[in-house]
Amino acid sequence: MSQLTLFWFRRDLRVHDNVGFYHALKGSEKVLPVFIFDAHIIDKLPQKDARIELILQALGYINDAMKGNQCTVGMYRGVPKAILTELLNRYPIDRVVTNRDYEPYARERDQEIASHLEARGIAFETYKDQVIFEQDEVTKDDGKPYVVYTPYSRKWLQAFEENPPREYPSQSLLHKLFTDEALPLLDLDSLGFDPEDFNTPPFRFDDALIDAYEETRNFPALDQTSRLGPYLRFGLVSIRDLVNQAAKRPDNTFLKELIWREFFMQILWHFPHTKDQSFKSKYDRIPWRNNEDDFQKWCVGETGYPLVDAGMRQLNQTGFMHNRIRMLVGSFLCKHLLIDWRWGEAYFAEKLLDYEMASNVGNWQWVAGSGVDAAPYFRIFNPTEQIKKFDKQHAYIQKWVPEYQELSYPQPIVDHKLARARCLEVYKTALDSV
Repeated sequence: MSQLTLFWFRRDLRVHDNVGFYHALKGSEKVLPVFIFDAHIIDKLPQKDARIELILQALGYINDAMKGNQCTVGMYRGVPKAILTELLNRYPIDRVVTNRDYEPYARERDQEIASHLEARGIAFETYKDQVIFEQDEVTKDDGKPYVVYTPYSRKWLQAFEENPPREYPSQSLLHKLFTDEALPLLDLDSLGFDPEDFNTPPFRFDDALIDAYEETRNFPALDQTSRLGPYLRFGLVSIRDLVNQAAKRPDNTFLKELIWREFFMQILWHFPHTKDQSFKSKYDRIPWRNNEDDFQKWCVGETGYPLVDAGMRQLNQTGFMHNRIRMLVGSFLCKHLLIDWRWGEAYFAEKLLDYEMASNVGNWQWVAGSGVDAAPYFRIFNPTEQIKKFDKQHAYIQKWVPEYQELSYPQPIVDHKLARARCLEVYKTALDSV
């Protein structure tokens, strides 16, 4: 058997415009495609997790695209280093190719694998695919990372205009795939997961949505968001396609949202400790109440504040929550209930279909006041006023909390004015202490 290149699918589950896949297929060798359900990750997930179904669905689409070449993606469950070692012992592989992942665990894993492969004389190539600009490609003039979004976005846009991304036509090279009928296919049962009542809505990304985005994006009842999150999280769509389309429109609000995603990614890359520590270290002095009873009521959407409860119920039932509502429920947890932002971040990590550590941590630290470019600690959303601004007709509330005007609906678990005063006092005392 001739030498092979192994391509490791990860957060890039598509055959179209896939940078690492393209470079693997462009070589002289046949390409063996695999996906590894990383035991270090999936062993921590609940038994019903719709994200596993989404990954399997995406792998099915890839296999459909590969049918004409009698090829499928080999699917494995276990520790990546051990799985790769097993594959190296079975096939004559002299090169492993993948796309980069920037989360702290992924960086440690890939460094270990790079060293392991090097010791065996096997090349390990990684490529930039899930972002336009990575790591330190957009920095201040002195090379230091930006920690404020606005100047970062200006530099990002300048770099984008000077060097727009190209397409990598990986889909045209599928004839270079290696065929082996012995490659395993996995399902939910074999992975140890139960089916979820799962239906990921298709994303919407058209001129009408982008042009009206600034006007409609803050009103959850309109449902005028793109639902792109899960598709970006697992790479079912190309970020280059999305950015190039968004950049053509006269209004750049949607493009700025995509830039926010990259801003938080480079923050996590430069400051990996922020995954579980405050960026502004003094905020780790806050004496959180961490009342488990209050936290449970927040989780299930029974706080007595209808807009907060609507958001949490939407999250629990669909794996999605409107971004405006994410800010409100996050602020409510940290400021009204004085519960550590890490509790909320962990709950979102379990529930969100579009969970990305960088954006989730970045946004939770934003509402807590502890992160980069964060809202000041004295900015405390009033849940009742938020209804007047963003759900005046109560349409969103009515959908998710239909009993909100009935006697069975709980009373607010905390008074807004008292909670606001308590939060200001606790924060100020902690931040002013030596």
